[in-house]
Amino acid sequence: MEKIIPHLWYDKEAKEAAEFYISLFENSKLLNTAVLDNTPSGDAETVNFILAGLPFAAISAGPFFKFNPSISLSVACSSRPEVKRLWNAFSEGGTVLMPLDNYPFSALYGWVQDRYGLSWQLILHDFAPITQKITPSLLFSGSVTGKAEEAMEFYTSIFENSEITFINRYAEGEAKAKNAKINFASFKLNNTNFSASDNGFDTNYCFNEAFSLIINCKNQSEIDYYSEKLSHVPEAEQCGWVKDKYGISWQIIPRSMNEILSSGTKEEIKRVTDAFLKMKKFDIDALEKAKRGY
Repeated sequence: MEKIIPHLWYDKEAKEAAEFYISLFENSKLLNTAVLDNTPSGDAETVNFILAGLPFAAISAGPFFKFNPSISLSVACSSRPEVKRLWNAFSEGGTVLMPLDNYPFSALYGWVQDRYGLSWQLILHDFAPITQKITPSLLFSGSVTGKAEEAMEFYTSIFENSEITFINRYAEGEAKAKNAKINFASFKLNNTNFSASDNGFDTNYCFNEAFSLIINCKNQSEIDYYSEKLSHVPEAEQCGWVKDKYGISWQIIPRSMNEILSSGTKEEIKRVTDAFLKMKKFDIDALEKAKRGY
């Protein structure tokens, strides 16, 4: 299995947003785009890009899902000017969630939703080398408040090359939400860094399909394995999408799918799209036959 890839759902702005983000970070580039015709959302544009060395995918597929702070992107910045540059870019037309300021956990930190609704946490990290600049951050709220540690244990039991690397717990009375336990934790899934927290406030930010995680699988056995482990809501199963018991959405797909959709002929893309739109769990053999026109 390749890296777990963050996937971002937009109404119409996927490519525009990707190009904006790419302009802000070094080691970033647009990989490819493709249009899927006649999906349930109409014609949908897919975008694949690299952001600060981390692969991302995005789609423009209608106004069905909206970003919220339940999943954000934490950016480790090596200098104060970098924090302020990114803050100015993301806050223009956006919404401040936590002001850029000095906090007990960081000399300079801010949390902001950008003009497209995606949340970013900017933190000064000038005390050690930065190994992964952008880290997906999970905030467990509402009915899953208090389950951050359980979720990390669950995820790290499923993926190879995974471990919980750090846990910091709320002190007595520190969190307003009575079930909150984890103030901040970090973990790895297949060598990709993530972080997690229980929401210490009573705000209910529910996980939804606007921010999902792609698992690129090398064969049908991997697709079957991850589908069985992660799918908890049968009615959410569609086109390789599953929802786990904490509400996080995953896309379990063949790793050849991006190549087919970005470099196949128009006829191949249409046949494959028509085939997978009828599937709940992806069937690699059926997709290969569709590509060849069988």
